Amino acid sequence: MKANILVVDDEENIVEFIKMGLEAENYVVHTAYDGNSAIIKAIDVKPEIIILDIMLPGMNGFEVCREIKKYIKTSIIMLTAKDEIDDRVKGLNLGADDYMIKPFSFKELLARINARLRNSFPGTNEAACIGEFKIDDGAHEITYKENQLNLSPTEYNLLKYLLINNGLVLSKQSILENVWGYDFEGEENIVEVYIRYLRDKIGDNKHCVIKTVRGVGYKVML
Repeated sequence: MKANILVVDDEENIVEFIKMGLEAENYVVHTAYDGNSAIIKAIDVKPEIIILDIMLPGMNGFEVCREIKKYIKTSIIMLTAKDEIDDRVKGLNLGADDYMIKPFSFKELLARINARLRNSFPGTNEAACIGEFKIDDGAHEITYKENQLNLSPTEYNLLKYLLINNGLVLSKQSILENVWGYDFEGEENIVEVYIRYLRDKIGDNKHCVIKTVRGVGYKVML
């Protein structure tokens, strides 16, 4: 069996939809339908991933996120029915690790869960292999085809973010928020500049590793 996942939503059909899909992927799935139950269940089973809806009866998802992060180490993917930047910033500031907008595809949710699990390395001195890349977070090094890449801190963070989200299309805004930070006030085209730097360093002249999705952003397919 794979990781423990807690699904929290007051809509039973959504909970069952996610539960059935995750159990088919051999995950152990726990469920809760309100904030108080979610906190109790999270402390009890200590799931690696929590899928948490914002609009819950009684205690909303923001409050639940804040409380859970006080007691256990877990990755929280928040669900919201609207794409409001203020809600996203608030959730992330309270400890959420990712966001998904309803309605969403199960395939994308599964990819985001796998990305979060890849990002939760078991130890700072252990390395994660993704395709022909090897990320050594303890040494702050990335190798490609057994060759160590000479990366600046920003290049390292950008390449790592692309790799742990292998298969997902990442918008420039998402990259800026996660690599440069929410307080970055420079131009959005800085992302293009650093993508070009990375492609040069890994010899990706034909853009086969770091792909451009026109009008959307970038993705790595390994």
